[in-house]
Amino acid sequence: MEDELRCPTCKQLYANPVLLPCFHALCLGCALDIQTPYSPGSGLPVTTNGTGGGSSAAGGHNGLHNGNGGGSVAGGAASSGGGNPGAPPGTRHSSHSSAASTASSNTGSESVTSDQDQSDKVSIFSEADSGVVCCSNTSRPVSYAGTGLLPNGNVGNVVAPPGAAYCLTCPLCRKLVFFDDGGVRNLPTYRAMEAIVDRFCAREALRCQMCETDPKVASLICEQCEIRYCDACRELCHPARGPLAKHTLVKPRGAAQQRESVCGEHEETLSQYCLSCKAPACGLCIGEQRHQAHDVQSINVTCKAQKTELSHNLQQLSEKARSTTEFIQRLKGMSDKVTESCMEFERLVHAQCEALIQAIHDRREYLLEAIRNDKDTKIRILKDQQSNCTGKLQQTTGLIQFCIEALKETDSAAFLQVGSMLINRVANTDMTWHQEVTNAAPRVSPIVDLTLDDAALARAIDNLNFIQMKAVKDGDERCPAAPMTPTILPSDCSAENNSVTVAWQPPNHSFVEGYVLELDDGSGGEFREVYCGKETICTVDGLHFNSMYNARVKAFNSAGEGEYSELIGLQTAEVAWFTFDPVLSGGAGSGLIFSKNNATVSVEGWEHRVALGSVGFSRGVHYWEFTIDNYTADTDPAFGVARIDVARNKMLGKDEKSFAMYIDRQRSWFQHNSVHERRVEGGITTGSTIGVLLDLERHTLSFLVNEMPQGSVAFRDLYGVFYPAVSINRGVTLTMHTALDAPKMDYF
Repeated sequence: MEDELRCPTCKQLYANPVLLPCFHALCLGCALDIQTPYSPGSGLPVTTNGTGGGSSAAGGHNGLHNGNGGGSVAGGAASSGGGNPGAPPGTRHSSHSSAASTASSNTGSESVTSDQDQSDKVSIFSEADSGVVCCSNTSRPVSYAGTGLLPNGNVGNVVAPPGAAYCLTCPLCRKLVFFDDGGVRNLPTYRAMEAIVDRFCAREALRCQMCETDPKVASLICEQCEIRYCDACRELCHPARGPLAKHTLVKPRGAAQQRESVCGEHEETLSQYCLSCKAPACGLCIGEQRHQAHDVQSINVTCKAQKTELSHNLQQLSEKARSTTEFIQRLKGMSDKVTESCMEFERLVHAQCEALIQAIHDRREYLLEAIRNDKDTKIRILKDQQSNCTGKLQQTTGLIQFCIEALKETDSAAFLQVGSMLINRVANTDMTWHQEVTNAAPRVSPIVDLTLDDAALARAIDNLNFIQMKAVKDGDERCPAAPMTPTILPSDCSAENNSVTVAWQPPNHSFVEGYVLELDDGSGGEFREVYCGKETICTVDGLHFNSMYNARVKAFNSAGEGEYSELIGLQTAEVAWFTFDPVLSGGAGSGLIFSKNNATVSVEGWEHRVALGSVGFSRGVHYWEFTIDNYTADTDPAFGVARIDVARNKMLGKDEKSFAMYIDRQRSWFQHNSVHERRVEGGITTGSTIGVLLDLERHTLSFLVNEMPQGSVAFRDLYGVFYPAVSINRGVTLTMHTALDAPKMDYF
């Protein structure tokens, strides 16, 4: 409450407080200090810090705030303090009460905050309030007429009311008040504030004088010592024995005195309240001309009604204050609970990490044991192989020695008896030696050809993090909350041909069971789901060329779905780059031979085989060419487009899934669903070029031979997805060229 009792100018407790028309208060001395003389034609001063004059004042819209300017109030104000209305700003008032001076000196002063200044400045420029009030010591307020804010926002000159001699700007709300010759002494005494300050000072004055720190409220005062004591200090410093036993101890009395407000003009008790003037008045004032047509009520009745209303409002405010106090206590309790919860969670994380470390240690022992077992197995195999080789060597060495001894035999008949047998044994041993020993290799490698696959575990450790749990009541089972928003990684996203690749980063602190990737239609239309899974990168094929696709991704788990990520736009290629696709063309059993990075195709058999390109088209204008690298047989290669389910073992154009032009050395025909028509003269040889123009904006298919149109438009009304296609048989080799600009055709 002490802040409410301090003057905004001097920062001390109010001394002789006066009430401004804006219901802010000032010490009378402070008001005298900051009021400034006003002379017609001069600029109006504005105080920007509440302590003195400044530059020109702010005027408002035409309006009038009348202070309580009755003569009785002016007289009361004048009797409450001294000072010269025209005193210079440097003269500080000295009419503070002793109690206020004592209490304020103990608490010190504080500066007015800039936030308060800024918030209080607003009202002076508001459209509903001119920010100018007028006060006088006469029964008729001084009138006011002035200009408002100029178009450029500057403050215009304000014309003061007639008779204005002084002006003052409220240091809090910046409203401008004009006075006549009486100056701020016309302001009424703020009696309620004065009484509250007196009571506050009285309470502060009734403190124990013997407490060294934090003085307690005095319970007794010694009339002889004239010292106040609290109960503890009295027992310690003023015991009731010895000479002190004769001292008289009495309860201290407060300094506030009950005062009765009287009319400053008639010196009568203020017993009535004028509801029109909103001012108290005595019986004589009510009888005067100025209050004859006004509503008048007993001052006690009015006071009681306002006290009742204030009590009701205070009760509501107290309920809110009590609720806020309970909320603060709950926050304090939650702070303690947060500490306990974090400590428990730390223990849990520590235990989980220790369990993971122990699991790694156990796995390390398992892997080391596997290495040791592998070592033992290899050593055993090598020893077995060594034992076998040693036995073979011993057998061979014995045979050699026996043969040497046999060669020493001088009896020819005896030698010939075993000579053939020894020759065969040595020959067989030599042969088996070459197979079993000379060409033999160690059955196992001495090098451990294994490596520890720890990449996945390292990534898992790097990604080891917390997940957000759903808030639940005490005792309920905790479960993960819906995941947060994934973050798309633009540096890892790309677009190539008619496919786009989108990569994203998992959301932090979220348990994710999967992701949903959505793309629009390439024209800013609705989004559709193109992927649902656990991967964080996805490539989408089969899109339209020369289109801007917007992509977004969201995460989900059993608790629900998260928010969508920000959009990323990916532009597909304007022209298509592609090759033959061996898989779409039938795979290894098709008989087609692809070379030069699948740009060249040929076939060995006489039957026609269809080769398809690697991309399909559904819209846009696309053009590609074929160069005839080899054309030696009397055959008819066919060029055109086909759907994905075209027959691969028939000539292109023989079924309803393909549209083609087949051509020989002299002429060509257009063919679809085995119907060929419109023969065009002009054939091909080795080195010729066949161009295919697929215009899916007009839904037509045209052909060119050696850069010249081969007839008019071959096919119309083509809708759907079409793949570049060609059918060839033995004796034909051709190469496809793509990413070409479409030629301008002069027919439609």
